[in-house]
Amino acid sequence: MRAQPEQQAPPVLRLRIRYAKRGRMRFTSHRDFSRAFERALVRAEIPMAYSSGFTPHPRLSYAGAAPTGSASEAEYLEIGLAQLRDPAEVLRALDDALPDGLDILEVVVSPGGALADLLEASRWQVRLPGVPAGEAEGAVARFLAADEVPVSRMTKKGMRDFDARGAVVSLAVVLDPSGECAILDMVLRTGSPAVRPDDVLAGLRKVGGLPDSQAALFQRLGQGPLDERAGTVGDPLASDRDSS
Repeated sequence: MRAQPEQQAPPVLRLRIRYAKRGRMRFTSHRDFSRAFERALVRAEIPMAYSSGFTPHPRLSYAGAAPTGSASEAEYLEIGLAQLRDPAEVLRALDDALPDGLDILEVVVSPGGALADLLEASRWQVRLPGVPAGEAEGAVARFLAADEVPVSRMTKKGMRDFDARGAVVSLAVVLDPSGECAILDMVLRTGSPAVRPDDVLAGLRKVGGLPDSQAALFQRLGQGPLDERAGTVGDPLASDRDSS
């Protein structure tokens, strides 16, 4: 009979972490980031708690990772520690251990519950070089007037169909100080399957006549609870910060 694996002690502390992907690091895939982060945990000597079983792994939980190629100021994960540590010290140690462009912005004590449940929506800005603001505004108006905007995208499970319109809480063209391109500001509900900003762009081209932009730049500005009435995205760490 195969021996039973050693049972690991539960974490004594759970920490929630907000991090950013900036510059060239926006091309980092979720798998690439997870490898870099696990190496950073070792270099920073963070006392991780481990799962039980025949192949124990560090207690890590990722939530709502941005698509590869997107910059972000609002990526989140949670870690479980085997020893107590000051969140501020963990922040400094991990930020020093990660490459420039993968930046730890905040570390707070988790009160429990599922972090992913707090990530109900995301706010994005999309720069469209070469697209005049007036043409973008017309495309946005036609898109928002539609009841449904079906689009398709290849996923790991094959070609999937999405209703790009149904996920959009708000969508507007904002002023670009340089005057070089249109900038879309959008709030998207989190769902399954998830509608991404590039799906909305596909819908804008399909029903709104939005011109192609070969170098669209995507940046997530926020991710968290959705205020349906105001159409805004809240801070998922606000209650954790207030209670710490």
